[in-house]
Amino acid sequence: MALPTTPETNKTPEPKKSSNKAGIIIGILLVIVVVQSIKIYLDYQDKAEVKQVLATTEEDLASTMQRLNDVNLELEQKINEIAKLGGDVTELEKAKAEVMAELKRSNTRNSKAIKELKDRLSGYEELLKIKDDEIDKLKSVNKELFSENRNLKTKQNVLNDSLNVLAKNKEELATKVAIASQLKAENISLVSVTSKGREKAPPFRKKQLEKIKIEFTIADNKVAPIEGKQIMIRVIDENGQPIFDTTKGSGTFMLEGKEEFYTAAQEILFDNTGQKLIFTYDKGSEYIAGTYQVEIYTDGYLMGTTKFDVK
Repeated sequence: MALPTTPETNKTPEPKKSSNKAGIIIGILLVIVVVQSIKIYLDYQDKAEVKQVLATTEEDLASTMQRLNDVNLELEQKINEIAKLGGDVTELEKAKAEVMAELKRSNTRNSKAIKELKDRLSGYEELLKIKDDEIDKLKSVNKELFSENRNLKTKQNVLNDSLNVLAKNKEELATKVAIASQLKAENISLVSVTSKGREKAPPFRKKQLEKIKIEFTIADNKVAPIEGKQIMIRVIDENGQPIFDTTKGSGTFMLEGKEEFYTAAQEILFDNTGQKLIFTYDKGSEYIAGTYQVEIYTDGYLMGTTKFDVK
């Protein structure tokens, strides 16, 4: 026999409905956790990538700046080397100024700026390679010039030596000609002359000696030019002092760089005809006893000499 149904027996049990709601909530929470986890993971990944990019950029910049510094040093070296070789350093100096400006800038640059800097670096490095070839050419040219200059200097030295020898020979010849052209007094004679015109050969007595007469001829000399000459005589006492009296025609002349007195002088025109000259000198006072030297000069050189004694 079937049991009668009641309203209570047809209702869904309440605990089963609550269980479904809890499952939904748990599912939603799980989804939120998963989504949040994924977001955290993605954020972490983005930050890691940014850090990696920044690290790479900084490393790239450091490497580029080191290259830039090396290029700066090499530019300085090339400038000095080319300047010594006489080359043009304008282009290198301009590049160096640009490099120095980059080195002084802030080291913070983005990847685009770093790429631009690398491009310029490549240009500077290419310039340095070109300058290496230029240095080789300059060295070659300078080597040739040095060789030519050395040969030229050798030739110049040989020429100078030849000119020096020629000048020396010319000087020696001039000296020889000058010596050969010097006039000589020959047949020199010396006598005393009294007031009555009587002549006496030396030795002389001082009381009898009033004036002396010196006579000589000028020797033949075909080298000597025909020209005016001043012929001078010096009478020197035993103390080495010349006898002179400016009131009687004495004067001075240069002898071995010094001014000396002469006793008497004559102006003549030398014509190489064996001219005879006579000098008469009246001292005006008594000669002291001793030996006297007579010297004949012209143009500062000695033509001849003789001597006499006074007792």
